[in-house]
Amino acid sequence: MTSFGRGDETDGISGWTVEIRSVNHKFCDIRIKLPRQLTILEDKIKKVVSAYFSRGHIDVIITPSGQHSDAKEFYVNTTLARQYYKCLLQLKREMSLPSSTDDLALLASYPDIISTSEQHIDVEQLWPPLQSVLILALTTCQDMREREGSLLKKDLLQRLESINVAVSKIEQLVPDLVVQKKTALQERIAKLVINAEYNPERLEQEIAILADKVDVTEEIVRLYSHIKQFQHFLDLNEPVGRRLDFLLQEFLREINTTASKISDATTAHLTVELKNEVEKMREQVQNLE
Repeated sequence: MTSFGRGDETDGISGWTVEIRSVNHKFCDIRIKLPRQLTILEDKIKKVVSAYFSRGHIDVIITPSGQHSDAKEFYVNTTLARQYYKCLLQLKREMSLPSSTDDLALLASYPDIISTSEQHIDVEQLWPPLQSVLILALTTCQDMREREGSLLKKDLLQRLESINVAVSKIEQLVPDLVVQKKTALQERIAKLVINAEYNPERLEQEIAILADKVDVTEEIVRLYSHIKQFQHFLDLNEPVGRRLDFLLQEFLREINTTASKISDATTAHLTVELKNEVEKMREQVQNLE
């Protein structure tokens, strides 16, 4: 599910900005971008984020400000600078070079005169305020996802009702279709066995068996069961995206079996309508956790 959240906090001297972006994905893929000296906190950050997401590509961008952003200290090697300067004076005397006012800039340009090192950071001290901003961003992100989820749920329930209506229509057609199939078989066989000896009882049994093959009562019952289960999953306050996706595959299985058993034009139209709705629902379910 697509969402965005942001958290900011500063005390005027230092602070944090956390941005979270999420897009659809089958699995939970958390990517964290933060200053190199804070990589030790990556596992803690992932643990907090994982409590809010079970699926999706989640980008977490952490930006320090104020004192936290000034992560380097600069050092001057005065001993080496004196040696460089002494050499420069020697060159000046021996080669009768003119005086220059850029000696300081020249010295600073030499290797190892000015060096840097990472400041020592007390990670344990930084974590509580950073965690607070992270949770603020996650909460904002969660609110956006819940609003989108409510709209998706409404759409899925409407499509589920359309499926329920179509299944009900097929259920009403089934008894007449079985009778029609049985009558058609009887008429066909009657033409084939003219002037031939046969066992009427045995023939009637075979006709009943063939007619029973177009009976989709079991498939209808399973579809109704899937509809109720789908509604139940939507009412749960937990990640159900994968379960719904699996259940919709079972919908398609029963619909395909129904379509293969019945060659009636009206039923064929209804099964096509059912497949269309289920495919649309599968696309929507990919947006759910």
